[in-house]
Amino acid sequence: MAFIKEESEDIKIEETFTVKHEETEEAFRVKHEDPEEQTDPMPFKEESQDQNEMEKKDQFEGCRDLRSGGESEQTKTSSQKTAQKTKSFTCHQCGKSFKRKQCVIDHMRVHTGEKPYPCQQCGKSFKWKQSVIDHMRVHTGEKPYTCQQCGKSFACKQNFKHHMKMHTGEKLHICKHCGKSFTWNQNLHEHMRIHTGEKPYTCHECGKSFTRKHKLKEHMKVHTGETPYSCQQCGKSFNRKQKLTDHIKVHTGEKPHACQHCGKSFNRKQKLKDHMRIHTGERSYVCHQCGTSFTWKQNLTNHMKTHTIGKPHICPQCGKSFTQKRTLTEHMSTHTGEQRFPCHKCGKSFSWRNVLAQHLKVHTGEKPYACQHCGKCFSTKGNSRRHELTHTKTSLTPGKS
Repeated sequence: MAFIKEESEDIKIEETFTVKHEETEEAFRVKHEDPEEQTDPMPFKEESQDQNEMEKKDQFEGCRDLRSGGESEQTKTSSQKTAQKTKSFTCHQCGKSFKRKQCVIDHMRVHTGEKPYPCQQCGKSFKWKQSVIDHMRVHTGEKPYTCQQCGKSFACKQNFKHHMKMHTGEKLHICKHCGKSFTWNQNLHEHMRIHTGEKPYTCHECGKSFTRKHKLKEHMKVHTGETPYSCQQCGKSFNRKQKLTDHIKVHTGEKPHACQHCGKSFNRKQKLKDHMRIHTGERSYVCHQCGTSFTWKQNLTNHMKTHTIGKPHICPQCGKSFTQKRTLTEHMSTHTGEQRFPCHKCGKSFSWRNVLAQHLKVHTGEKPYACQHCGKCFSTKGNSRRHELTHTKTSLTPGKS
């Protein structure tokens, strides 16, 4: 009986479930088939499309309004990003600007003198990390940057770039005062000190100032007595490498720098530049106290002593005074009769160095002093001046009728 009762209960539950399921299906079917109660999804879809179109239109109108009255939010955001990219960071000491903050931090070491990157081999310190990397090649001998035109190699990429400008002849940096052009901006910056008179590098031993840092370094060897550059032929040593290079030409007889006017050759380019002033009559070194001008810088330096220390070198025999000790030594030859300057061509000796220099022109045939009126050339400046007086006297003499 229990089994029959249980089975009947199961049948009841199944019937109940079936009836409810059929009612649900019927309700669902009626809901979808009854034209009066059916809900059409199309109006909703059209309404959504209209709403989207309206939203787009509103957005467009908004952008158009912003463009007419000002820039859009998108444009504004883009401008802000561009401004952030081009944002400059300025050094508060010199006013130089940089695109990155780290560049300013690195640049500040120029002012502070901080050198946080030491070489592990020699202990030399540097301001920038790349400088240590380049410096290490001094120890390893590595020179990875090679010029394709001349084959010369460099340890530093920057030096290689500078070298390449020598082949191209590029000189983009021009002095606004004198028009002289330079391959590198640093050279122009140093050149400007000639016009401004600025000499920022001062010797702490004697107080002498220089326009360039390497000039100060070379000068310091005068105080230390350091002469690291030695001639392999005669053993003479020098405090500058360039001096050794020029000295070597004494042994080889090489004089690659020739004057185009008189043909005289020189072993140094600077000597040729100085010599050219004889032809041009240029006197670019002017005393700011009395206005006297000079052809060579050394003459101005010697002249300045007449204003500052006078003539401290006095001859003990005749009392004549001189600004330079060398001039006094040469003057003493007039009393002793000593002739310390012999001519290597004919053996004739002279008491004065400049007299020997004039005599040598007899052998070389050099006549660097030209008359401004007729162009006639002379070996000595004195002869040239005396000749020019003949033109002056002729112009002053009344013409014959």
